Amino acid sequence: MALLRSIATAVPDHRITQAEVLDVLAKARGAALPARLAQILGNSGIDQRYLACEPDYYLEPRSWTGRAEIYDEVGTRLAHRAAGDALDKAGLAPAVIDAIVLISTTGTMTPSIPSRMIEAMGFDPSTQTIPVFGYGCAGSVLGLRLANDLAAANGGQNILLVSLELCSLSYDYSQFDKKNMIATALFADGCAAAVISGREGPADAPSFRAFDQKTWPGTCDMMGWEIGHTGFDLVLARDIPSFVTRDFAPFCDAFLAAQGLAKSDLSEPACHPGGGRVVEALEAYFAPELPGIPATRDVLRDHGNMSSPTVLFVLDRLLADGPDKPILLTALGPGFTAALGIVDPRGAA
Repeated sequence: MALLRSIATAVPDHRITQAEVLDVLAKARGAALPARLAQILGNSGIDQRYLACEPDYYLEPRSWTGRAEIYDEVGTRLAHRAAGDALDKAGLAPAVIDAIVLISTTGTMTPSIPSRMIEAMGFDPSTQTIPVFGYGCAGSVLGLRLANDLAAANGGQNILLVSLELCSLSYDYSQFDKKNMIATALFADGCAAAVISGREGPADAPSFRAFDQKTWPGTCDMMGWEIGHTGFDLVLARDIPSFVTRDFAPFCDAFLAAQGLAKSDLSEPACHPGGGRVVEALEAYFAPELPGIPATRDVLRDHGNMSSPTVLFVLDRLLADGPDKPILLTALGPGFTAALGIVDPRGAA
């Protein structure tokens, strides 16, 4: 299995507090939010987030063209920043990267962002580019699995993984309903990059032990996008927390058992937070063996739900604390799909 040489993160310039988000929602609605809805949205576990644009931008009519321009401008800038920082932390030059994998479900470009990065950042012209669309919130864990597999090819390769989401571009106040208000209260923008290597590296570098995923039949309507008139329209089921208890928990149990691990053998897991209720369901699953998932809560509080990059933000925080037990990665995304992985923080077990 491959080494995880580095992780780096980047967020846009526009910071907004949750209280300011509720003010924007009321302004868009033209009236104060109903007390019960304001309470639900205010108790999301989020204090602040970062957005691609100033808040007033999201109250204006927009087109596919306008959203694509923002994705190009802001997304490219974030991808370059995170990728450059990840390479610097790994001590590797762009020229030694064999493939660039981009995970993104909130926008797309042709030529892709990885293709444009080659000349702009000094990658070798032979660098393989692999843009992946559609993984949604499960994207980082599934992307790490793909990067791990690619790192094993050709006798060992260096892979740059970039996970980029501008979720705010999906907000559409021409369809101002409860679903869009919940999306506005939860989702945010951000980017993370990681360098994964199948070549020799530092003996104490984190390494991957195993991955797995499962897509449940009859669940395609739980999460995803529909193509709207002005952009992507969110599809989001209400019962994801109960899904964690009913369906995700036994799948995770079986995955850990196959690796000869119990929950008590783990360091704090790196989980995609989803929202406050999803975090509570995950904490209930890990209890009492693990006391909680504070790093997941902290990332949700400070950054909101950035979709695919969020798990990498959490994992970056956990690795900075120097854990000595395996770290479980978990994420739920469109399909409806669970993605799992295990990182050994001090090299191969």
